Amino acid sequence: MKFHLLLLPLALAACTAERPATPATDTPVPAAAQKTPAAASMAVDDTTLSRYHWRLAEASDAGGAHIDALFARDVKPVQLDFADNRLSISNTCNLMNGGYRLDDEKLKIDSLQQTLMACADPRLAELDGAIGSRLEGNPRIRLAGSEESPRLQVTTDAGDKLVFAGEPTAASRYGSEGAQVFMEVAAQTVPCSHPLIADKQCLQVRERTYRDDGTVAGEPGEWEPLYQEIEGYTHEAGVRNVLRLKRYKVANPPADGSSVAYVLDMVVESEQVAP
Repeated sequence: MKFHLLLLPLALAACTAERPATPATDTPVPAAAQKTPAAASMAVDDTTLSRYHWRLAEASDAGGAHIDALFARDVKPVQLDFADNRLSISNTCNLMNGGYRLDDEKLKIDSLQQTLMACADPRLAELDGAIGSRLEGNPRIRLAGSEESPRLQVTTDAGDKLVFAGEPTAASRYGSEGAQVFMEVAAQTVPCSHPLIADKQCLQVRERTYRDDGTVAGEPGEWEPLYQEIEGYTHEAGVRNVLRLKRYKVANPPADGSSVAYVLDMVVESEQVAP
């Protein structure tokens, strides 16, 4: 059985220190002094937004009630990514994206486009509308926290408040945009030698090349073991995948590490292979 998650031409196009103890005192501490200081504000701009993956951490309505509809995925929260004046929304039922601009602390988004995947889980099927309707309403946004731990707060006109935690993108971590490559991963892993891991299993991989129209260019090479992980990719035995990856140079790699890192960008093709 073979299925494509997205059309290949589309895939080709986008390329803590311990605190000192508080001295004992008989003097009551004023209530105002007991409050946790408000998180420092950060400037909201395209550059800062594009440096992080923004994962939904909190969501409440105007009355403070938790918005359950936005947490249909238990382990994969809704994620926002900003790049080249486009907003991408993932970990929903369908992938969603649209152009955006910042206007006086407002996030103004063009009509969102999305893939047409049907999701059997009703909660997951409703997630697209739950997040899309809130983002398309020109919500107010602000950044707080620090560069190491930023928080993006989105507030709708209805008073819904969504808080996204920022995690640095691979480009931010590795200091470059990386090179786009396509790699085919065989359905089964193979034993491979590793100085620190006994009975190590490696992915079997080979690079693939495509033309701009999505057709295959040339013949794939020989299968080779990959002695490192692909960030963001979890292999399922018996499933062959073609992956679109970003390849980064690693500055000062450890003695037993690779000088390059592979980060998953998209699963282009997936096929169940009979044993």
